Amino acid sequence: MPPRSYRWLIATLLFASTTINYIDRQTLSVLAPYLQAEFSWSNTDFAILVIAFRAAYSIFQLISGPLLDRLGSRRGLSLAVLWYSVAAFATSLAAGLKSFAAMRFWLGSGEAANWPGAAKVVAEWFPESERGLAVAIYDSGSAIGGAIAPVLVISLYKIFGTWRPAFLITGSLGLCWLLVWRIVYKSPPAFAAVKRAAPRVSWLALLRIRETWGVVLGKGLTDPIWFFITDWFAIFLASRGFRIENTLAGFWIPFLSADLGNFAGGGLSSYCVRRGWPVIRARKLVIVLGGIGMTLLIPVIWISNFAAIIALFSLSTFSYAAWSTMGLTLPADLYPSDVVASVSGMSGAAAGIGTIISTFLIGGITDRYSFQPVLLGASIVPVIATLLVLVLVRKKVE
Repeated sequence: MPPRSYRWLIATLLFASTTINYIDRQTLSVLAPYLQAEFSWSNTDFAILVIAFRAAYSIFQLISGPLLDRLGSRRGLSLAVLWYSVAAFATSLAAGLKSFAAMRFWLGSGEAANWPGAAKVVAEWFPESERGLAVAIYDSGSAIGGAIAPVLVISLYKIFGTWRPAFLITGSLGLCWLLVWRIVYKSPPAFAAVKRAAPRVSWLALLRIRETWGVVLGKGLTDPIWFFITDWFAIFLASRGFRIENTLAGFWIPFLSADLGNFAGGGLSSYCVRRGWPVIRARKLVIVLGGIGMTLLIPVIWISNFAAIIALFSLSTFSYAAWSTMGLTLPADLYPSDVVASVSGMSGAAAGIGTIISTFLIGGITDRYSFQPVLLGASIVPVIATLLVLVLVRKKVE
């Protein structure tokens, strides 16, 4: 197969991995209203489960980045997918808050490697003019997985009359992907058109670079907005009086909108690069537009119409996804390929820490007050993240 065709096949496999990754993690969120009723969990209790996942995700983002740089993409992603698929499988055995928390920690520890691994693959295989689209392809799996999960999981729940088979079936998807990955993927030296070599750089050395802080803080502040929607959307709709069974027709639309946002952001930046724009300026254009678009959650505070709520959440997720695609592309744009996974892991760890803090706040605030302060915060924080990227990210790191 020609190198260019093979590159896009690899991007498709990364998309499939991300889709499965999100189906596995979203299974719990979709089932949350049923599990809350069965186990008498409050929003604060549910927040503990989200935090367990996020804590593992944050810790292992830091570990998985350097590990992937050492093991290579093929072995590193193989181990990660095997690990989190077994964790998803095992969640069917959970019997209460503590065991669910343990399973979510296990799942998060494996899923942490997906984005650093995918970023590394893109840096190794794709030229700058194609990276935005390549990242859009694999990152869109998060939106597609988020869109598929409600329909798939609720259907499984209705078919079996219980939640346990849903975890068994969704957990098996990663094992199928792993078989294809092991057969298809070959090491970059055989085919890659893009190779960049550099000596290994320590975390401390990377943190002395202002661009690192731009990437890390940008992702650390914007990702909690996405995870607010993916983790809490079903509970938010329930708080407004909507039943999940009756809202499936609209539930998946914000996730589909995010998928479109991935391609819009990646496509616009790649178009600008092909027209002669400097790479970093092209990425920043999309980041500014995305930061502005995420402020559209503010009107949801005063709206009770279901269609209007879905529309505003959809515009926000579209904007987030365009922003996120650029945030995921920047490490490959800024750094030598030997440290891309490490930088991506650092930014993922920051996102995990930010999400843990936001999840703790969301659980307490919504139990005591409502979702209104959360919606306001989710609109303001991305603007701060955008400003930080504009100020801190200036040039490529040699």
